[in-house]
Amino acid sequence: MPLTEADQKRVEAAEAEAEAAGSSKILIRSPPDSQKLGSFTVMCLIMNRTIGSGIYVTPAIVLRATNSVGISLFLWTFGAVFGISGLLVWLELGMSIPKFQPPDEGTDSLQNGERPFENVPRSGGEKNYLEYIYKDPRFRTTCLYGVIFIVLGNLAGNAIAMGQYVMQAAGSPDNDAAVRGIAVAALTAACLIHGLWRHGGIVLNNGLALIKTMTLSAVIIIGFAVAGGASFTDVPMEKKPSNFNTHISFEGPSNDAGSYARSIVYVVYSFSGFKQPFYVLSEVSQPKKRFAKATIGTMVLVAVMFVLANVAYLCAIPKDRILNSDLDMATIFFHDVFGNEIAPRVMSGVIALSIFGNIVVMTFTASKVKQEIAKEGILPYSLFFAKSTTTPYAWFRQKFWPLQNREIEQSPATALLLHWVFAVILVAATSSTSTSIAYLVLVLLYAYTLVVVVGFFVAAGLLYLRVTKGRQWTDNVGFEPWGGPTAAIIYSCTCAFMIIGVFITPSEASPFSYARTGVQHYIVPAVGLGTLLVAYSYYLVFAKLIPRWRRKVLVVEREPVIVRQGGDQDGEWVQILEIVEFWWAARQVDKEVIVG
Repeated sequence: MPLTEADQKRVEAAEAEAEAAGSSKILIRSPPDSQKLGSFTVMCLIMNRTIGSGIYVTPAIVLRATNSVGISLFLWTFGAVFGISGLLVWLELGMSIPKFQPPDEGTDSLQNGERPFENVPRSGGEKNYLEYIYKDPRFRTTCLYGVIFIVLGNLAGNAIAMGQYVMQAAGSPDNDAAVRGIAVAALTAACLIHGLWRHGGIVLNNGLALIKTMTLSAVIIIGFAVAGGASFTDVPMEKKPSNFNTHISFEGPSNDAGSYARSIVYVVYSFSGFKQPFYVLSEVSQPKKRFAKATIGTMVLVAVMFVLANVAYLCAIPKDRILNSDLDMATIFFHDVFGNEIAPRVMSGVIALSIFGNIVVMTFTASKVKQEIAKEGILPYSLFFAKSTTTPYAWFRQKFWPLQNREIEQSPATALLLHWVFAVILVAATSSTSTSIAYLVLVLLYAYTLVVVVGFFVAAGLLYLRVTKGRQWTDNVGFEPWGGPTAAIIYSCTCAFMIIGVFITPSEASPFSYARTGVQHYIVPAVGLGTLLVAYSYYLVFAKLIPRWRRKVLVVEREPVIVRQGGDQDGEWVQILEIVEFWWAARQVDKEVIVG
């Protein structure tokens, strides 16, 4: 990365400090300009995470829960509004947090005799936002979010769904052991890809995003073609769908509040992919200039495609056919449209590949969040999990084809290991149930905890910042969303409803009932809230009991070095590297009371 002379000196000083003999500090570098993520990759991160099992599995579940075509489509439209609102909330926070005071550049950079603080985007997503909003007491927010994300921040449920679709494509859908084996293999493969070759993982992510976008586009085109009278089989359909007849579209809706609440949770989970680029924000090229446009454009495209996909399904499949079947929407769609067993099996293979794309992108981004959590010193062996290492591909290439000025890529290999361990644990933890139930449980647990509960505190926290004069939030924001606080109000209120609504008992006929799932309706949300209690207990032990026992306090120093990107005096301020160090310092003891 080209640097100004002053920036180069500060970088060299930081490197010398970290690499000094006897130093316990570790140096973590951000990718150089040549390895930064461009706008296309940012778009692919969202597309690859968003288009997956949700849009192929969830539409049938929502229709069965609501018993109404019109209400089902309304929920998907509302999910699109919710997703875009969430993106606007994350943009306002992500472009504004954290704030650093840049190095002295002379009197021209002063305002009222002081250097103004600059918004410098950092990887970590909502971890950074929650820590900024809920600052005190020390370590509480980091422990609460960190424990939850480390345990649940993976796609174990999607990995199980991938195994199901692989076995459907192979013609052996009832082999649960094979499904779980494939799930573990997929999780392992994704971690190995990103650990061995960072650039290769990014290329794979982008390629899968393109394939998935084209596949979903094909579904939309086929559905509308059927509505226009096209036939893809020699045998005419027994019954032409009349789902959009205005007299019956809203006919016979369910009055089951519990089913509606859970349907909304599954729908909003499908739109939660907008968070992915925020997890790796310090690796994005020129985030202040390009990031907002790329993410907003992508989420609008996703919203349109998801609504059109639901319409396309209903153009080809009668409502009763969906209600009277236990199959997912994509399987019914391709079976009825093409009139044979081959097409659904081929599509099952395509969907499995699509879900693998979910796993690939989440592994890449979530490992960076777990690395950021480790930098806070709250984990056992935090420095081990916080470091980055040269990828084997980069080492091998430099070893046998050396170039003097080649910029060596790195990956958070140890954080990837941490990610893999807990993903496999969740797959194993659900082995006593069928894979279909395991998928529903794991997806609901992830969605309820990390999308709904965490999302509520983020959006409500942004509203708190806006109305609290002492924080002076509106004086220096990096992105001002349309409608001011409207997006945060929509997101926080919807999350608040879902937090409470999933505890309402669904009816016996609901796809979420105990009779259908074998799991009591309150179990999963209770476990989700229980993880908050576990995380708080971890905080009490880590931040209260251990310091009292050791009579020491943990000191965490994170020293970021920010520079002008591209060496341009007018370039954006970006973080080029960070020095991290932890140590236990003696505490003052007075009359058996430990004062921190």
